[in-house]
Amino acid sequence: MVLDTLDNLEKYASLNPLFAEAVRYLKATDLNSLEVGKVVLKEKDLIVNIAQTGPKTKEEAKLETHNEFIDIQIPLSGTEVMGYTAGKDCLPADAPYNPEKDITFFTGLATDYITVKPGMFAIFFPQDGHAPGITPTGVKKIIVKVKA
Repeated sequence: MVLDTLDNLEKYASLNPLFAEAVRYLKATDLNSLEVGKVVLKEKDLIVNIAQTGPKTKEEAKLETHNEFIDIQIPLSGTEVMGYTAGKDCLPADAPYNPEKDITFFTGLATDYITVKPGMFAIFFPQDGHAPGITPTGVKKIIVKVKA
């Protein structure tokens, strides 16, 4: 997992061959003006989801992992709390994987929580269990899906 400010996003471009393209798009785009929906930058490999979440408590936020994609999550309209647990420690370890949606959901609360404000981002790799969207009012956010 990585947590940093958008000013430093370019420093992470070397982590994955597709990160450079994602960084170029994010830097060149007025993210707040994007409508809820999806922008495909590279078919099946690099997708920008613009989402509006509803309110969610820590108890309602389910831990999840992805096998095929890395998430770059960027809150736009407000502060978002995201849970974190190493994937190997998520319970139950035998949760069913949904290959169509590239997601496994787990039970229980995250072991740690991070606060991500507008102007910041969090990167979650396949080994990172995360419980995003914890906010009392909901948040508009960007979720970049990068093929791992």
